[in-house]
Amino acid sequence: MIGLLRFAGLINAAAWFGAALFLVFGVDPAISSPTINDLLGPRNFPYFSGAINQVVTVRYLHFYLFFSIVALAHIAGEWLYLGKYPTRSWLALVLGLILAGLVQNYWLQPKLQSWHRLRFTPGPQSQAIERNFVYTRRTSETINLLTVVGLAVYLWRVANPPDPARFLSASKFRS
Repeated sequence: MIGLLRFAGLINAAAWFGAALFLVFGVDPAISSPTINDLLGPRNFPYFSGAINQVVTVRYLHFYLFFSIVALAHIAGEWLYLGKYPTRSWLALVLGLILAGLVQNYWLQPKLQSWHRLRFTPGPQSQAIERNFVYTRRTSETINLLTVVGLAVYLWRVANPPDPARFLSASKFRS
C-alpha cells in the first residue's frame, strides 16, 4: 500500500508538472506564433488567437485544480496511512500552488475573457481596457512561470521523500 500511495503521488506530480510545462512552453508560444498568424490571417489573428488561448488556458486550469485535489488527497493519505505529518514548508508549497490555481481560475481568467472581448469593441475606453488586459495577462504569465518552478520543487519532493528515522533516540524511552 505504501508503494501504491507513493506511486500515485509521483504520477500526479509528474502529470501536474508536465501539463504546466506544456502550457507555458508549448501552447502559449504556439498560439501566438507567426504560423497561427498565417493560418488565421492578419485580420483575424489578434482576436481569435487570444480567444483560443483563453479556451485552452481555462481547460488547463480545470486539470490544474484536479491535480491539486489529488495532491491534497496524497498528503492526507500519507498523514493517515503512514503517520507522516507534512512539514510546514511542503504544506505551504502545495497550498501556495493551489492558491495560485484558484486565483488564476476564478479571478484572472474571467477578467481576461471579458477584457479580451471589450478590447475589440470600438470606443474611447479601448486604450484603458487594452492596458488592463496586458497587465493582467502578464500577471497571469508570471504566476504560470512561478507555478512551473513550484511544481518542479514539488515533483522533486515527491520523487525524493525524506527518509524516516531508522532509529529512535534513547530519550523517547525514558520517562
